[in-house]
Amino acid sequence: MFGVCFRYSQDKYKAEDILQESFIKVFQSLDRFRKEGSLEGWIRRIVVNTSLEEHRKNVHMYPVSDFEEAVLEYSEEEVLSGIAADELMSMLDQLSPGYRTIFNLYAIEGYSHKEIAEMLGISEGTSKSQLARARMLLKEMIVLRMAEGNEQYAGK
Repeated sequence: MFGVCFRYSQDKYKAEDILQESFIKVFQSLDRFRKEGSLEGWIRRIVVNTSLEEHRKNVHMYPVSDFEEAVLEYSEEEVLSGIAADELMSMLDQLSPGYRTIFNLYAIEGYSHKEIAEMLGISEGTSKSQLARARMLLKEMIVLRMAEGNEQYAGK
């Protein structure tokens, strides 16, 4: 659960505070766990929501209107095959907090754009455009890193 907190805060001490606050909420609401799903999933949802609450206090997201622009000529499979997981996480850290949050919620946590919009108080379109922009920026970073490290990609 610390990893979830850290993805949203990008600061070890802040992530620890969020984790502690999350577990306080878990223990305070343990009687509301209905045992319909896994305990881990229920706890994860509390941790994500607590992380988002903290994130909302510090970050404002604005609509991005260039959704159609967010397309690169490389396929995701081609790009991701040339990058290690730790490098990808490092690149995620370089995204702005708004893009990183949307990307984490959608691609890592598995929330829909409708759920993300409700959680963050934004429109579904904003969620979609921020995800598209985050993907585009990640692809650009990956392609650049691949081109720097391997000359066969430099011509693409």
